[in-house]
Amino acid sequence: MNKLFFQNTYLCDKLILFRMNIFRILIVGLACFSASALAQEKDATLYNIEVYGSAAAGSTTPFWLVSNRYGVVPLETGNGFLRSGVFHNSNIGRNFHFNAGLDLVGAAPRQKNVFIQQLYAEVGYKSIALSIGSKERYNSIVDRQLSSGDMVLSPNARPLPEININIAEFTAVPFTNGWLHIKGDFAVGRSFDSEYLRDFTSSQYTYIEDVLWHHKSIFARVLDSNNDFPLSTTLGLTHWAQWGGSSTDNRIGQQPQSFKDFIRIVKGSEGGSNATISDQINVLGNHYGSYYGQLQYKTASGIAAQVYYQHFFDDKSGIEFSNKLDGLWGVQLDLPQTQWLKKIVVELLTTKHQSGPFHFIEFDRDLYPDGRGGGFDDYYNNGEYTTGISYFNRAIGSPLIISPEYNDDGRLGFPNNRVQAWHLGAEGNITTQLSYRTLFTFMEGWGRSFKPFRDKKNSTSTLVELSYNHPRLSDWSFKGAVSLDTGDMVESNAGFSLSVSKHGILKHW
Repeated sequence: MNKLFFQNTYLCDKLILFRMNIFRILIVGLACFSASALAQEKDATLYNIEVYGSAAAGSTTPFWLVSNRYGVVPLETGNGFLRSGVFHNSNIGRNFHFNAGLDLVGAAPRQKNVFIQQLYAEVGYKSIALSIGSKERYNSIVDRQLSSGDMVLSPNARPLPEININIAEFTAVPFTNGWLHIKGDFAVGRSFDSEYLRDFTSSQYTYIEDVLWHHKSIFARVLDSNNDFPLSTTLGLTHWAQWGGSSTDNRIGQQPQSFKDFIRIVKGSEGGSNATISDQINVLGNHYGSYYGQLQYKTASGIAAQVYYQHFFDDKSGIEFSNKLDGLWGVQLDLPQTQWLKKIVVELLTTKHQSGPFHFIEFDRDLYPDGRGGGFDDYYNNGEYTTGISYFNRAIGSPLIISPEYNDDGRLGFPNNRVQAWHLGAEGNITTQLSYRTLFTFMEGWGRSFKPFRDKKNSTSTLVELSYNHPRLSDWSFKGAVSLDTGDMVESNAGFSLSVSKHGILKHW
């Protein structure tokens, strides 16, 4: 009886905290929406507003209520947000176009209750665009809603502010008769999470503030544009790098960040005389990326089956496949004519090998031309960029490599990057107005190569989400979700979330 009493008291406290936070974010969120509605464009201005809240029995919000939400949902329990945005897309003449967006969030509990999630402007000619600012992008072959997440850039963290030149959608290459399509981007950006990191970590940990970023990608797809041949294939390559910034350790200070250093970053070459000894021996900054491969078979009725593999690399050994089969393996089946099951995704993520347990610093390739150097990789971590591949302490890549935000002792970086996980995602329609999405993930973790766990950890995380759209309220969407975590990779807990959103056209110009 006493145990039940304390459990009920604990849940009541969580619900009281939840209601208080919702009241706070309603006030700041309504102010955000009023401000964002001032935007004016020539063509049509669209708006979106969403109210969200969640509660949980543990100390953290369940994994799939937090992950792959572009960093908006707070990790702490009893949370909520009010999000409002205004977006404009216009055509200028036949070939030019202009887009802009402002997206504000009022969330609690949070280090800062009100923040800018997206703020961007972009101008383009045909399929090529120049974008400046923070924009939620998705540039992957894996499904946005059902996949566990791209290993390089998933929708798990807040978007980085950047200058991005891109071909965002697959575009037919001239003189290929519609068989070859390409897309890609080239970008430079910067982190703005220094204040958050100062609040999160203790003074004993040093890190690089105001980190600069560079990334580029190229994807090529071969398919029959006339849909007479059912097979298509996609190949891709992404390259990311962290560089520049200034260390909180005064003995290290500012990192190299001249234009000449930027060229080194783009080329992936070693640092100059002003770089650290490590960067002079290896490459300037922290580099990583992946190869992509996808094969799809699509019938005339729209049924499609595809297999894909994303091979992650952290250095040259990974580029040369010394890390064996590390990466994300997946199968996806699209069933557009089956209402109760529209799509299903099955994935295996493995990062156990990491190019072996030894790192050969001195390796004579002339003497051993068939051998491979490198090894002892440390995915998502770096000795100098100790925040790792994260932004506001959320993993920019796969959330299955648990984010530093979960570290409860102020540590930075990813303490568990040798993982293996099975993931299942599915979606479909229950009725014409009611749809569902469900995720199931089983994760195992061994820690890091040089600091393994004494005992293997594991977790199981599930999500069931229902979406309702009333036929007389076509611009409204109502969602509810329940989620459960068990095991010790993330804390065992259970929770639910509710959200209401509305979108529409503010004005035609």
